[in-house]
Amino acid sequence: MKNQQFYVKTARLAVPIMMQNMITIGVNMADNIMVGSLGENALSAVALANQFINIYQFSCMGLGQGASIMTSRFWGMKNEKALKQTIAITTRICLVLGILFTVITWCFPEIIMKIFISEPAVISQGVSYLKVLSVSCLLMGLSLAYSNVYRSVGNAKWPLFSSIGAFFLNIGCNYIFIFGKFGAPELGVTGAALGTLIARIFEFVFICMYLIFFDKKIGFRIHDIFMKCQNLMKEYVQISIPVVISDTLYGFGNSAVSMVMGRIGNQFVSANSITLVTQQLSTVFIQGAAQSSSVVVGNTLGEGNVARAKEEAERFMKMGIILGALSTIIIILISDPVISCYNITPETAVIAKELMYSIGIIMLFRGVNSMMTKGVLRGGGDTRFLMVADILFLWVASVPLGYLAGVVLHWPAFWTYFFLKIDEIIKCFWCIWRLKSGKWIKKISG
Repeated sequence: MKNQQFYVKTARLAVPIMMQNMITIGVNMADNIMVGSLGENALSAVALANQFINIYQFSCMGLGQGASIMTSRFWGMKNEKALKQTIAITTRICLVLGILFTVITWCFPEIIMKIFISEPAVISQGVSYLKVLSVSCLLMGLSLAYSNVYRSVGNAKWPLFSSIGAFFLNIGCNYIFIFGKFGAPELGVTGAALGTLIARIFEFVFICMYLIFFDKKIGFRIHDIFMKCQNLMKEYVQISIPVVISDTLYGFGNSAVSMVMGRIGNQFVSANSITLVTQQLSTVFIQGAAQSSSVVVGNTLGEGNVARAKEEAERFMKMGIILGALSTIIIILISDPVISCYNITPETAVIAKELMYSIGIIMLFRGVNSMMTKGVLRGGGDTRFLMVADILFLWVASVPLGYLAGVVLHWPAFWTYFFLKIDEIIKCFWCIWRLKSGKWIKKISG
């Protein structure tokens, strides 16, 4: 019966997250196909511009997930005041980050694009894309952070409903503004950015406005943003901030990986942008289970049941092994149909195929890695250990080895990508060792 309750609770959280991830992937795939029809320069421009936006997105996801570690624990403790204080601190930091990235993206889009690639045709389209998308930074940050808060208290459905609405809105607006349908101007890459902006405005209204004005489960209101939180700041810094730092630097690391790809050539960038959607599709179950595991373990520890939390952690690790293997199978099965959807050269198609096989191998390890780094160990509050692991292996192993393989030695795409993602393999074994040690469970008092 205890096992049944565990799987039911996990499914209630994981299934809506998986569905939300599937919707996000559907939007990304539709965007890629529509933008890809404009040519490889447009596809590369959007892919590289989004790499910079992803730095901010990783920061906000880290902020939201760091906060959810505390809110899930406080929800288990039934500590309403500490729960609201955590949301208040998160909101303040998110507003500062949002304003900062909006200003940088709006004022320096050309400099940002030149960091990734030197081809003028790609840079000019990337600048147009970033100019429009910069406006959405502030809105996206709050939506991402609050979505994680909803999940931490067992309400994963509301973010899902938001994504469903944004899905149809984004695809519809992209179709209208990219190709100039129904009397709208044909804006190309700029139209893709405009469609994304409209969808993010919708998400902001749906997620944030509901939490602040209508939600009764948490009861957070505008005046709570200004509540005194000094008693919680030290704990917030110790638990949540390492997640923000980890995810932000991980975002920078992924951008560094994209810079390496940009130095290899436009065809490699285009091929990788095609595989990104496949990666997301194949890991949708992993990410859903990982995010739910953080909440489940956090709630259990909040109730004071350490022994059960350790049992749940072991179950989630085994789940990661199975889901990683399933992801590999999915990638192998869908690689050819996905590549055939794009208007690319035969040379780019060959590179994309090599990348698919390399990703397939990486996924065998990413299942456990994600379950530990984004789920169980985070739920236990072991965020400083994870920060070190994320930063160390990415910057010491993946970036230099990937650069050496692709730019210096000009190895095939398969091996270049393998070394660019070798941190996934190292962290898999590193985190299993940490789980077995039992040192991942940290006390959170509130």
